[in-house]
Amino acid sequence: MNLKSILLSTIAGVALSIAAPLAASAEECPRGTLDERYCDADGDLIADIPTDPADQIDPDTLIFAYTPVEDPAVYKEAWSDFLTHLDKITGKKSVFFPVQSNAAQIEAMRSGRLHISGFNTGSNPLAVNCAGFRPFTIMASLDGGFGYEMEIITYPDSGIEKVEDIKGGDLAFTSETSNSGFKAPSAILKADYGMAAGTDFNPVFSGKHDNSILGVANKDYPAAAIANSVMSRMIEREVITPDQVKSIYKSQTFPTTGFGVAHNLKPELQEKIKEAFFTFPWEGSSLKKEFEKSNEGQFLEMNYKEFWDVIRKIDAANGVQYTCG
Repeated sequence: MNLKSILLSTIAGVALSIAAPLAASAEECPRGTLDERYCDADGDLIADIPTDPADQIDPDTLIFAYTPVEDPAVYKEAWSDFLTHLDKITGKKSVFFPVQSNAAQIEAMRSGRLHISGFNTGSNPLAVNCAGFRPFTIMASLDGGFGYEMEIITYPDSGIEKVEDIKGGDLAFTSETSNSGFKAPSAILKADYGMAAGTDFNPVFSGKHDNSILGVANKDYPAAAIANSVMSRMIEREVITPDQVKSIYKSQTFPTTGFGVAHNLKPELQEKIKEAFFTFPWEGSSLKKEFEKSNEGQFLEMNYKEFWDVIRKIDAANGVQYTCG
């Protein structure tokens, strides 16, 4: 099976059988590329909040998940102060839900088991189209800068000095839904270097960015495509040392993790959750302690239609269709 087939089959696997789907017929609403259960009357490319109050939910406990890029225990602690603030603003109890894969995270929101989440760059379009995810913010530095770059890394003395040297060997990706861990490098290698997986190099999948980075540092993989923001935090935590890896390619800047809510939360609750993000006191918090390692210190308001335009173009170049089943 070629790489494109693997990608498309993984995307198709996100689909679930829901006992009582919140489907809306094509005659009732425009939806663009959204799954048939969602509407997009305002054309912002994300699911509208259901107009019928009976289709809106107001859970007593809010389930929050962060993208599965590194050790869940580290991030449960990192998000603890934010969740305390979220509880205060919403008047509800919140719980951190560790997820092991992008597909599981999307499935959880689609099935109603996840209310607030940070989806990684590459899985944002899938979450938007297949799970009714409504992203509204990303992390940024205090001066308003945001994003990360995809880098292709190797280890010293690997014999790999430039991208072309990967030919004939292994290249580690993270997962098929990751932008920097799969989609962007696949498109760039094909467009700029004429290199295709399965023909010019052998693709292997590590599951997560930290697995790929550790794999290169420990010489298990000769090269890997990774998000450099993850690598920066691992270096700051002394999980690896800078001299264990070297970069042979660095991309343009991409938007980082998008945070948002399930489309069918009550409008008032969605506004309270937004308030919690934009009023969170970073100084001295567990969130700042972790994310200042990648120079992040505030939540910046954003919109999916504009910020994720380049990611949707990468998906199009890779032949990705947001098919949910």
